[in-house]
Amino acid sequence: MEIFGYRKLVAYQKAKEIVKKTYKLLKKFPAEERYAMCDQLRRASLSITSNIAEGVNRFSVKDKAHFIEIAYGSLMEVSSQFEIAEELEYISSEDRLSMDMLIEEDARLLSGLLNSYKPSN
Repeated sequence: MEIFGYRKLVAYQKAKEIVKKTYKLLKKFPAEERYAMCDQLRRASLSITSNIAEGVNRFSVKDKAHFIEIAYGSLMEVSSQFEIAEELEYISSEDRLSMDMLIEEDARLLSGLLNSYKPSN
């Protein structure tokens, strides 16, 4: 087992793109959201990469799957909050659609990773 093997996963690389894009988009948010939605989006986006890294390096298949499921949940949290941010006019529709494309791609990758941990029949 390679300790930094998670870095080679496309799902992890895509999640890093989501983190970077999240931080970039948060600069558009109003100051009053700095400790509310901005903080939550930062934590949720970082949770995606963190849980992929932790899960991949777990020894049991059950633990691996559990952490990938948590990463997926955080991904959906980011999606939901950017949808609300668009409705509050903190970001543009184009910004949200661009983020949605990244999120959809990572969701597929995480689903594939999760399926790889399931026993084949």
